[in-house]
Amino acid sequence: MLIVRTLILLLLVSPTIFSQEKDLNLPNLGDRVSGVVSLEQERMIGQGFLEQVYAQAPLINDPIIQEYTELLIYRLSETSQVRDRDFTIVLIDEKSLNAFAAPGGVIGVNGGLFLNADNEAQLASVLGHELAHLSQRHFARNVLRGRDTNLASSLVMVSAIALAIISNNPSAFIAGPAALAQQQLRYSRIFEREADRYGFNNLIAAGYDPAGMGEMFENMAKIRKLAGDNPPEFLLTHPITSSRVSDAFNAADQIEFSGGKKNTINFEFVKGRLKERYADYSPQTKVRFFESLYADNPTNENKYSFISALQSNGQTEEALKLISEILNKFPKNLILNITKSEILLSGQRLDDAKQTIDEVLKISPDNYPASILKSKILSAKKETIKAEEILRDLLISKNRNPSLWMQLSEVQRAGKNIVGYHLSRGEYFTLIGDFDNALNQFQFALSLSGNSFQTSETIMTKIKFVQSRLAKRRGI
Repeated sequence: MLIVRTLILLLLVSPTIFSQEKDLNLPNLGDRVSGVVSLEQERMIGQGFLEQVYAQAPLINDPIIQEYTELLIYRLSETSQVRDRDFTIVLIDEKSLNAFAAPGGVIGVNGGLFLNADNEAQLASVLGHELAHLSQRHFARNVLRGRDTNLASSLVMVSAIALAIISNNPSAFIAGPAALAQQQLRYSRIFEREADRYGFNNLIAAGYDPAGMGEMFENMAKIRKLAGDNPPEFLLTHPITSSRVSDAFNAADQIEFSGGKKNTINFEFVKGRLKERYADYSPQTKVRFFESLYADNPTNENKYSFISALQSNGQTEEALKLISEILNKFPKNLILNITKSEILLSGQRLDDAKQTIDEVLKISPDNYPASILKSKILSAKKETIKAEEILRDLLISKNRNPSLWMQLSEVQRAGKNIVGYHLSRGEYFTLIGDFDNALNQFQFALSLSGNSFQTSETIMTKIKFVQSRLAKRRGI
């Protein structure tokens, strides 16, 4: 049991160190790996890891950013070697540069990764690297190697690495035994070179400019230089050298490839949204800062940041004026139209907000951020039954999203659906691994369910599941 709990902590940190080793022996991922950790076991371990992330890590619960990131990863996966594309993508609300892959199809992305990428090709180079970690089953192979040598020692190192990432504390990694650290790091770099090769090929296959990887390495090298004695954790443990930067560019130069995509307008908008999110100023100062930034450099990204700052400061009319200007250039862009509806909602123009979001949903039915926003608008209009229906429809395909369950519970509470409220809270607590609170919520729901046999049976099934998880955790 201790080993399983420790395994849950493993995640594969991604410094994206590129190596142009054409004679690198690629693995045969056969029965030997699956004999140690099966795909089903990886998914169970990933679920346990997710519970910890949902419970402990600060998350970005922004449907626009979530949708953009998920679509990009799924598009990249189509040209990758990943077979099981049932991903769970988590956005960590942290402005340092990082991304990771964990067993069971878990991909984590820091908000800071967007801030430090100049275009979508650079961002895609990192995400392609993460997909390679999954396709090559680096987690299972790491466990295999640990069993072949010293599994207990390897797991100690794995735990130290995970703790450093989750707590954003490099010393948690450095404190590990020095000799073991060197051994583990050398092996990790083999995986990193392998992930870079597959990631680089995926970048090209997906139609991106292959120079994106080298450019991203350059950005990382600059961050390392500017950070001085306090660099980001993964750059501390996996330094980016000038030779690795040049290797990446040399590899791109050897590819007979032209016309690769560098950027998209949606990347600019999402990065602009995150720049405003992480600007460490008061709302009024944000407005002045981004107004000046846009005046000096009138890009779409800076204009979107300025619009977001105006919205955050309650300057609805000014924000609407600017977004109307940019919509004249990109009238069918979904992010812009959803943002316009957001601004209208924040200004309490509920009918206009609903009309705008309904137009988006005509173009893109079941669009995730648009559906979430429509639910919020309907809830603000006291139409909680309709708002609840929208969220329930979304949960058919996104039932592992804790924030969605929490939103549903809030709508149900506003609509006096108290049984539903407790059930949704129970689902939320189950997903974040807080089984004691989950049990309490399901028991509250059961006590209020009345004479409905079907409802009671459904709730009892959930209670038994949570009780079984609690028993396993307590070793009963």
